[in-house]
Amino acid sequence: MRPAAHEFPAYYEQYVDQVQADDVLTVLREQREEIATLGSTLDDDRARFRYEEGKWSIKEVIGHLTDAERIFGMRALCIARGETQPIPGFDENVYVSNAVFDERPIESIVDEWFSLRDANIRLLESLAEPDLSRIGIANGKPITSRAIFWTVAGHTIHHVRVLRERYLPLLEGTP
Repeated sequence: MRPAAHEFPAYYEQYVDQVQADDVLTVLREQREEIATLGSTLDDDRARFRYEEGKWSIKEVIGHLTDAERIFGMRALCIARGETQPIPGFDENVYVSNAVFDERPIESIVDEWFSLRDANIRLLESLAEPDLSRIGIANGKPITSRAIFWTVAGHTIHHVRVLRERYLPLLEGTP
C-alpha cells in the first residue's frame, strides 16, 4: 500500500512519487536487475567518470545508493520494532567524500548494494501492517517504516535516471 502523505516528511515526496507501481516490493526486486545491468557495463576506469567537475563519479553514485540502502534499512527496522529514540540524519556528501568509493572495484560496491537490498527486501517481507504503519522519528521528522521502503525505491529510481541521462550518454563517447 502506498504511504499516505502524513506518513513521511514533505521532502521525501520527490522520491515516493517516483514509484509508479502499487507494489513497492516488486519495484525493489526489479531494481536489482537495473543495478546489475548498470554495474556489468562498467569497468573501474569508466566507473570513475564524472559528467561535470565537482559531481560524484559513477562509483560514488552507486556508493551513495549503498550507503542510503544501509541507513534507510536500519531506520525501517528501528521504526518497525518500535524504537522511541530519534534516529539521526546523515550528510550524504560527507559520507561519499569519506568513503573513497573511487578506490574500490565497481564490482565490490555493486555486490555490497545487492547484499543490503536483499536484506531490506527480506525485512519488508517479514513486516506486518502494524509494523509498516508504525511512526518513528528519523532525521528529526515523523515517518513510517512503509514510507521508508517507498523512499528507498524512489531514491534508487532518481539516481539510476541521473546515471542514464547525465553520465552514460557522455561516457559512451569516451574510449
